[in-house]
Amino acid sequence: MSAGTAKINVTVTDVTKVNDLVTRFRFARTDGGPLPHFSGGAHTVVEMDDNGVTRLNPYSLMSDPADQSGYEISVRRDDEGRGGSLFMHNNAKPGMEMVISYPVNLFPLDLRARKHLFLAGGIGITPFLAQIKQLSASNGLFELHYSVRSKALGSYVHELTDHYPNSVHIYYDEQKQAIDLKNLLDGQPLGTHTYVCGPKGMIDWVRSMAESLGWPREAVHHEEFLAPSSGKPFEVKLSRSNKVIKVGEHQSLLEAIEAAGVDAPYLCRGGACGQCETEVIGYDGKFLHNDHWLTDEEHASGKKIMPCVSRFEGKTLVLDR
Repeated sequence: MSAGTAKINVTVTDVTKVNDLVTRFRFARTDGGPLPHFSGGAHTVVEMDDNGVTRLNPYSLMSDPADQSGYEISVRRDDEGRGGSLFMHNNAKPGMEMVISYPVNLFPLDLRARKHLFLAGGIGITPFLAQIKQLSASNGLFELHYSVRSKALGSYVHELTDHYPNSVHIYYDEQKQAIDLKNLLDGQPLGTHTYVCGPKGMIDWVRSMAESLGWPREAVHHEEFLAPSSGKPFEVKLSRSNKVIKVGEHQSLLEAIEAAGVDAPYLCRGGACGQCETEVIGYDGKFLHNDHWLTDEEHASGKKIMPCVSRFEGKTLVLDR
């Protein structure tokens, strides 16, 4: 069985507009039973039947990990994306039955830390909402610095500042406010771990600054799910399965492999976990590597590809699948 294929039948119970771009969805088990436990930072993969096209998108769980009656996710609408967020915004209604994966946590709290420093940008706030609830239940020490585009688009700002006024700091881009990252990181007590989730530029900035200040690598945590990009259609030969498949313009290589009935492991579907790493047997063309799992050397070698987010352009691509 592929990693990521353990599924739960759920029903949408609530749909709440958070702001002009973000909508919150709550799921309960269709059979009425309790949902599996999860820890703050976990995500679930939501399966969508979009007019015959199966889309599987990962979303961070933002609800209280102690609440087994339902899971909550927040989805930011992406009008330029491949359609997953638009499907949720336009089609997911209370009473709708859907399928999600069991929770997987690639961004857990390190509970050895004496303090947890959270750095969020935009929709990257969602895993921290669950982590804050988890820490609050155990009197854990945390501090949140949250950068948003504007007051109108500041998802959950009021909830956070009302509940945790001494631990939450908000920065508005429209007011030219910015995190003083160097001083913030430089002033943390020994034993602090920092966590960042947001745009790629923010993640790279935090990781680079932490490294320059001598932070131990194991004390700096990040999460970034990449969305598969669209591109020119291409053909792939799956060697072990003896199949030739075509990857569509708005289809990921992983989705095309799955559509052909071939077992393909995954956990995140966003280029972060390494689970779907696939050996390349041969090729004539160029790779469009979009993951942040493989090293630069592995990208250049032409021997591996992450089919969840990466593409190919050329005459021939043969994979060990």
